[in-house]
Amino acid sequence: MTPAQIPDVLSELSELFEGQGSAEYFGEDVTQAQHMLQTGALAEAAGAEPALVAASLLHDLGHFHGEATGHDLMAGTDNRHSHTGADRLARWFGPDVTEPVRLHVAAKRYLCAVEPDYAATLSPASVHTLAVQGGPMTPAEAAAFAAHRYGADAVRLRRWDDAAKDPEAPTPGFDHFRPLLARLLTAAPSEQPSGTPAAP
Repeated sequence: MTPAQIPDVLSELSELFEGQGSAEYFGEDVTQAQHMLQTGALAEAAGAEPALVAASLLHDLGHFHGEATGHDLMAGTDNRHSHTGADRLARWFGPDVTEPVRLHVAAKRYLCAVEPDYAATLSPASVHTLAVQGGPMTPAEAAAFAAHRYGADAVRLRRWDDAAKDPEAPTPGFDHFRPLLARLLTAAPSEQPSGTPAAP
């Protein structure tokens, strides 16, 4: 991506956060934008690599677009927002950003399968969407997920995702992340097939 293109991409993302991101975050006490910004801030505070900070910030972008919305997910139709968001981000970013996004729903299913106490930490809305998204993984699915190149990053993102629902938490604005995103955008995205499955 050329330097001239970067401002347009950042403006498009910023407008999404300010527009559709200002809507409710399905059953939680924060807006969609607050949730995503908090997730990015938690990743940054944990010292995550820049690509994983970006993935954390942008992980729910798929809720903003597509025929099935986040409201459909809450109503019982899987909107596959992890895949939708990853596919859209692949226009601008490489797999170190897109694949943790693609896998973050699968990571919830994985953690429910391998950590007995994990499900009890989920919010009521997240418990509800878990059932829509396929429930805990089978042992075979969990083994395949654990072996995935981006599985560990997706689990880290998932834990920040789960914690980023506090209406009282200090939350940076989108502009805080602009320099980090601009640096990542200067590298051309690696080729990756659209719609890569999250896990068997």
